[in-house]
Amino acid sequence: MTKAREAALGVLNSATEPLSASLVLRSISVPCDQATVYRALRWLEERGFAESFALHCEEHGTERYYVRSAEIHRHWFHCESCHRFIDLGACRIEGLSAQLEKDLGVRINRHILYFVGCCPSCAACADGSPSA
Repeated sequence: MTKAREAALGVLNSATEPLSASLVLRSISVPCDQATVYRALRWLEERGFAESFALHCEEHGTERYYVRSAEIHRHWFHCESCHRFIDLGACRIEGLSAQLEKDLGVRINRHILYFVGCCPSCAACADGSPSA
């Protein structure tokens, strides 16, 4: 594993929310350019060390976000106002996946699920209430 790959994996391992490649680049501890970070993230994903998903945000456009691969599959909430991610915890739709496989005769290898809206702090601000 190259130093850039190792450093990118270290950033993902310590992150508490999904990170864009540009955030990984800003957090990485070894000198490298943006192309190297993209290649490192792709390499990590191809080998099962990381997962990614594309998210469209009205303010930031479409970006790919990366998380470390975990034993427990997770889902995320993205706040359209402050752009924070909230971890929704372990996957709650495994039963639905199994039922879809049975009903449709398909084999589901993986899925991506995220929700978009306003977090409690930003929803309170939008309502004119003080934020917590």
